[in-house]
Amino acid sequence: MSSLIQTFSPQCSLPYTNSFPSPCSSLGTRSFSVKFSVSCCSLSPSVTVVNGNVDASPNERAEIRLGLPSKGRMASDTLELLSDCQLSVKQVNPRQYVANIPQLSNLEVWFQRPKDVVRKLVSGDLDLGIVGLDTVSEYGQGDEDLIIVHDALEYGDCHLSLAIPKYGIFENINSMRELAQMPQWTADKPLRVATGFTYLGPKFMKENGLKHVTFSTADGALEAAPAMGIADAIVDLVSSGTTLRENNLKEIEGGVLLESQAVLVASRKSLIQRKGVLDTTHEMLERLEAHLRATGQFMITANMRGSSAEEVAERILSQSSLSGLQGPTVSPVYCKRDSKVVTDYYAIVICVPKQALYKSVQQLRAIGGSGVLVSPLTYIFDEETPRWRKLLLKLGL
Repeated sequence: MSSLIQTFSPQCSLPYTNSFPSPCSSLGTRSFSVKFSVSCCSLSPSVTVVNGNVDASPNERAEIRLGLPSKGRMASDTLELLSDCQLSVKQVNPRQYVANIPQLSNLEVWFQRPKDVVRKLVSGDLDLGIVGLDTVSEYGQGDEDLIIVHDALEYGDCHLSLAIPKYGIFENINSMRELAQMPQWTADKPLRVATGFTYLGPKFMKENGLKHVTFSTADGALEAAPAMGIADAIVDLVSSGTTLRENNLKEIEGGVLLESQAVLVASRKSLIQRKGVLDTTHEMLERLEAHLRATGQFMITANMRGSSAEEVAERILSQSSLSGLQGPTVSPVYCKRDSKVVTDYYAIVICVPKQALYKSVQQLRAIGGSGVLVSPLTYIFDEETPRWRKLLLKLGL
């Protein structure tokens, strides 16, 4: 639930009645009334209520807050990535929603539902968060205070897509243009779409020229809606597409709303105004960038006989897969022969991607490499993290 912040000075009991949309698992639309009263004694000063607790303004807190998903695959993958970056989350009690990262001082980790992470970034209750881009886009709704700090954490990959049945009136419909031109959709009989994305869905339909569309909201099992006759199409997250195919649904050309994966997102206000947030963000970004760049990279070390470092480097660079990140490192290997120090061999060090590892070793041995050692890399730090410079530009710093 998003943060509820209200200032009031109650003096008496007041009945109140309102109607709310009901939680709906059958994709229908109903409403129900809730009647309640507020009774309390007189309070002379105004009181600020934050999430049901009387507290100071959230802007007065000193701690930096990072919101992480509390459950599911996204939660476990996030904790694994942070651990790989030497930013392990320490939780005293697994049932507690607050934890810390010892390497980042003055940082609190708050476990929340992904949509609540975004909402609380907007409200100022969190400073940083890691969630899917789809969640940021749906619940952030284009809020300018939200800044994507790292847009590709390389897990949680999926896409938000429109899907229609393979059969019936949709059998020969294979693009958004064809769907929009179908004569069936009128003001009296609009295209019915079931989705949990009530912001991105209507926005996408409007942008694609579909004027007569109605939406019903639901969470989970959307693929059954067309077969049950309660929707003509769905808008949902797709990973492999297997579930769509097994339910006789298909994606169509131009029907992808958004490509998504896990991202690091921050509050612009927090980055600029709250002490320590920008420095913490910089360190997190450096660690994430260095680790993700090193993922799938291996360091190869070998000895090679040669007349000079230049001659050895020339041989190495003649092979397409041995150029490394910027070029090979070539160093003399000193050995003693007949009471003299000589340099018949040179040590070479290069970085190669995992998919080219065996080919690189073969090419290295073919030009005289021996004693080949292979080690996985944990970090590759650049002179400056590219995304850090982009972030500073966004902030006008």
